[in-house]
Amino acid sequence: MKIAMMGGWNTDSGASFHAELVGRNWVAQGHKLNIFTFYDYAFHGTQITGKDEDYVERCFTVSSYNPPNLNPIPFLTNDYDIFVVQDLGMLPKDELGKIFHRIKRRAKVVQVIHDGKLAEDPSFYQFEWDAIVCFDERYRKFLLSAYDPEKVHIIPYPCLPYAPGDKKAKRKKLGLPNDKHIVFSFGPASKTTLEVMPSIEKLSSKYPILVLTVTKDKSAIEGFVEARNRLAPTLDIEIREEAPPTDILYDYLQGVDVLVFNKPSTPQVVVSSTAFQCLGSGCPIVAKNSNYMDFFDKEVMRYSDMSTFKLHLTSIFEQGQGYKTTLESAKRYVIENSAQEIAKKYIELFKSLT
Repeated sequence: MKIAMMGGWNTDSGASFHAELVGRNWVAQGHKLNIFTFYDYAFHGTQITGKDEDYVERCFTVSSYNPPNLNPIPFLTNDYDIFVVQDLGMLPKDELGKIFHRIKRRAKVVQVIHDGKLAEDPSFYQFEWDAIVCFDERYRKFLLSAYDPEKVHIIPYPCLPYAPGDKKAKRKKLGLPNDKHIVFSFGPASKTTLEVMPSIEKLSSKYPILVLTVTKDKSAIEGFVEARNRLAPTLDIEIREEAPPTDILYDYLQGVDVLVFNKPSTPQVVVSSTAFQCLGSGCPIVAKNSNYMDFFDKEVMRYSDMSTFKLHLTSIFEQGQGYKTTLESAKRYVIENSAQEIAKKYIELFKSLT
């Protein structure tokens, strides 16, 4: 098939991660792909994370840029029969609306919903979609109050392939110690890990622990510097100011013992792109029992209090039954919802529209 997709690409946003997973698998499966994405001076996210492929054109600004801008030429001159929009709220909607009738003449149009509630911006509703894709029943429930039921389809969020690594080899590569249990966090969300530091400190009296955070978020760095100064020498804390691309992130995940995800619930429906990104690494995820984790069952180790949090870390450090069950469940989920399989589900949907 000939597919064009508009949205994030090669940036550190969840929508970009989703687009890259399905888009690159379409290419691998033999489909022709054009990517229309943000200018590098006005994109959604905090970092450009990779080099653009030859099928990528940067031709519009994020919606909040003043004034928003869109170059219509790539949309009107490239050859495609499916047009996919990812995360419409971040895009220059009114500028897209001016050429949308021309796009609909040549292609079936599909929106992938990333927003966790119905948008209050009227510009969001000027488009007539052939299909709307959401990730689970929670999204479908609120979408049905505004869209035709037959147009709303559920396709789960994709995962990176299952790819556990050699822990000792990864630690050697990254310069990490072999004689400590490493508790890991990364990115802007790493600052939420500061909340559980007292519980990690208590466990450090029984287990040798290194807390490792990899982030460029200034507030997170400041918080970990303060914690390091306050807790030394009781607890070892290492801060690396990096925004690692996926391959290096997986080196970290394959080398550490546990990823902590402590983000609290939000008022709207949400998924954790971090969890889907990391689940295939073989690194167990210990996560706050928030609606970010509603998508999962036994694939992550959830906690609602610090007592349970410490029990999960203990199970991981001692490789107990809870740890083993989590890894087995995560592996099974990743295989069933791999990006390759999810990309095929999109192709099935596209074929049903033509």
